[in-house]
Amino acid sequence: MQDKEYFKFDGITFLPAVLFVLLIWLVYYIEVTFHIRFNKMGIYPKSIAGLKGIFTSPFIHGSLQHLWSNTVPSFILLVLLNYFYRKQFWFVFIIGLLSTGILTWLIASNGYHIGASGIIYLLVSFLFFKGLLVKHYRLVSLSFLIAFFYGSLIWYMLPIKEGMSWEGHLSGFITGLVIALFTKNKMPEKRKFQWELRNYDSSKDPFMQQFDDEGNFFEIPSEEEE
Repeated sequence: MQDKEYFKFDGITFLPAVLFVLLIWLVYYIEVTFHIRFNKMGIYPKSIAGLKGIFTSPFIHGSLQHLWSNTVPSFILLVLLNYFYRKQFWFVFIIGLLSTGILTWLIASNGYHIGASGIIYLLVSFLFFKGLLVKHYRLVSLSFLIAFFYGSLIWYMLPIKEGMSWEGHLSGFITGLVIALFTKNKMPEKRKFQWELRNYDSSKDPFMQQFDDEGNFFEIPSEEEE
């Protein structure tokens, strides 16, 4: 499978990202319009009742600033994931979301943990490490771009800001790394030149016909010269 058959840019490339962003904005719109707070639908660590937040917490945000800060990176990263790893997209997203939530539930401090930032760290981690592991030139380039634009996120996996779920960030990062390590994917073959193919016959190559057996170049006479 060649690159052009594997990496496809079409309407489906944007669809999951658009749906995710619309959903998190719809949830916030409902909260503001009907004066409802869904914070208690977030993850509450080490509580049976708090387990429901594993499924719902990424779609809940505490403020407009919180929502906006997660909207742009989640949209960009989901588009990148769907473009470069389409066959793995739903596995990474769904298993990653659940695993990030479970790990947050296990290690986080008391309080409700909400927001899509855990998903963002999951995607950053997966895209970075998977590209390095696969070693495909496009995916390695993507890894370096991820490191350049999102490398500073590493500091927010530490308890440096009050009221921020650094445990959710750390959980997402760890989950992305684990998924990158243990998922297999048939990546596109690197484009090969004609002489790299197994059935290559140098005697039928117009370019090679311009050299004699000792490697000396000679010009093939044209029909007019003959």
